[in-house]
Amino acid sequence: MRAQYSSQPSTPSEKLGTPRPWAANPKASPWIPGLRVRPWSYWSLTTRKIAAVACGLLALFLLKNVLFSINHHGRQRPAYLTHPIVYNTTILPNAAFQPPEALPHRYSDRIDTFSTYKYRNTCDISSLDLHSPFAPLCSDRKSLINAISGGGRIGFDAPYMPRGCDMRWFSTEEICEILGRFDKVIILGDSMMRHVIGSINVLVRKDLGYGAVTDWNFSPEERRDCFCNYQFNVKACSVQGIFKTADVVKNDPDSVACPPNTIDVMIEQMIRFPIPPEELARLRDLLPEKKPTRPYAFVFGHGLWNDLDLQATLDWLDLILETMKASAPWLSPSESSVSSRTAGAAQQSHERKRETGFWPRLFMTPNAAGKEKPDEWLVTQGNKALMIFEESVKIEVRRRGVEHVGTWNMSVQSNKFDGV
Repeated sequence: MRAQYSSQPSTPSEKLGTPRPWAANPKASPWIPGLRVRPWSYWSLTTRKIAAVACGLLALFLLKNVLFSINHHGRQRPAYLTHPIVYNTTILPNAAFQPPEALPHRYSDRIDTFSTYKYRNTCDISSLDLHSPFAPLCSDRKSLINAISGGGRIGFDAPYMPRGCDMRWFSTEEICEILGRFDKVIILGDSMMRHVIGSINVLVRKDLGYGAVTDWNFSPEERRDCFCNYQFNVKACSVQGIFKTADVVKNDPDSVACPPNTIDVMIEQMIRFPIPPEELARLRDLLPEKKPTRPYAFVFGHGLWNDLDLQATLDWLDLILETMKASAPWLSPSESSVSSRTAGAAQQSHERKRETGFWPRLFMTPNAAGKEKPDEWLVTQGNKALMIFEESVKIEVRRRGVEHVGTWNMSVQSNKFDGV
């Protein structure tokens, strides 16, 4: 690039009359103040200049065609890009999940059923944070169990959603009605099952702060340490956990939302195999010799205390089932008593089904491992071992007439309170 020159000295030391570069070259352009004059050779065409001009013209041509296409050919787009779509208020085309049916029995699915619970605002827990409703509902128990086992969350700690079909989020009144259909609900297993009965007590007591623990005899320190989520703290608050709803009825009857003497839920802790004889003796004492007017229901949970050893879990379950049948034959009568009845009478069909034993049994496998799971347990109790264990247990317990629900999928994307 040519240097520009000024009529004034470039530096204070420059003297007047200093020869200018163009003075020695008569072909050089003279300097005119305020005007930069280029020689004719500067304006001569070269290959590089011609290419630059051509590229500029080409860019302008392409820009003109793009603008013309946008302004004059927009109406040729597909209708779904230009015309608004009016959605049905109950069915959304191409939506992954349909909104729940506008039916009375789905009302509790759409609202925060915890809004009337004690300490709702303090504990800051909403039922809508736990479950997101959608349509359709599962049509039977089998599809419901499969949906719960296969469900999950769309994002970490997002509300849980079953897979394929939805479950009901029952109100406390409905929970009381369901539990009241059974003479007794017996939960057998380890600390995970203790959390299950604790959650049931939270629901039937409508208490998010102390529903799972014996708050009627708490010290000020226990009321502070076992509050809201901390009531499920295994180390600090497990001793204060409620193991029987009968204890609540005895010590704090006004806290139970269910009608008096309608529910009986309890847990018998049987955490590992071999099962100690005293634990089997307590199980026998729970079962009456004669058939009760209402059925008994059983929920099993086992695995971690035997390091997810499949055979140990099956031996644990088999021994419990054998003990039950020996102590309460009415749970599973022999086939001979059934075959002695007339097979053709339709009115006796229901009677025969009841006589063969209405023995509802459910096995729950452990939840997914959290990030605080100690390293020494990652091989025996880590997520790979838990997944294999859940799939294997499902196959084996179904062969024994026991239904199975998995909890790995529903918990793998959730924050674990204790981190394990």
